[in-house]
Amino acid sequence: MNMSYSPRGTLGLRPREMSVAQSRAGHGAELRLRDLRKSFGTRLVLRGIDLTIPAGQFVAIVGRSGCGKSTLLRLLCGLETPDSGDITIDGAGNPQHGAVRIMFQEPRLLPWNTVARNVAVGLIDQDDSYNSPTKRNAAVQATLAAVGLADRAGDWPSVLSGGQKQRAALARALLSQPLLLALDEPLGALDALTRIEMQALLEKTWGEQGFTAVLVTHDVSEAVILADRILVLDNGAIVDDVTVDLPRPRAHGQPEAAVIEGRVLRRLLQS
Repeated sequence: MNMSYSPRGTLGLRPREMSVAQSRAGHGAELRLRDLRKSFGTRLVLRGIDLTIPAGQFVAIVGRSGCGKSTLLRLLCGLETPDSGDITIDGAGNPQHGAVRIMFQEPRLLPWNTVARNVAVGLIDQDDSYNSPTKRNAAVQATLAAVGLADRAGDWPSVLSGGQKQRAALARALLSQPLLLALDEPLGALDALTRIEMQALLEKTWGEQGFTAVLVTHDVSEAVILADRILVLDNGAIVDDVTVDLPRPRAHGQPEAAVIEGRVLRRLLQS
């Protein structure tokens, strides 16, 4: 079994590009999975996953509860170890400098730290380019501004709304300018309107920074709105791979999106 990750590259902000289902190679990390298998006890959760994700692509993974979605995401982030198979992220090396980040459904903010200090946690494993407090503070403030929390830096997490907490969690994940951002149902606990706002924010930051994004979600509509590509997972295997070839930004309820959503839902109902 081989797991390898590449060091972080230089990721500058760039104008938002709204082309159709593009991969934007050179800004994110390319992922390759070969014959990936994972069991828990006697239960085989992932059975021989073969997958290539180009650098900068936004991929959504959908499927019934227990099909292996979150396990696959945790393997990509190194939080679980596969029983067999290969995972390569940009070919070789070890994870360093925040190349891979994950965002969970719960914001997981430290209640005894301010919003700014919580976001600064994203620089813990960085190199000495952020050893100056001035540089660290500037990076934190810029990232908070990018997610709409510039005026909440000194607040405690307890006074934030659910959406604001998730914005802070997103800022923490983005601060190290990751090559791969893994998203494990990060919007699942939000109300409908806040969820739509957060979807737009995720799309905006992905478009600006160009990282590779892998989203696990139960919401097929969300997958169509955000992803270039939707993978349907069933019983530990990829049973469908759907290209979302629609211009951005996308709107909920648009007919073209509804057609793709219908295809994915039909495949899920067959499982």
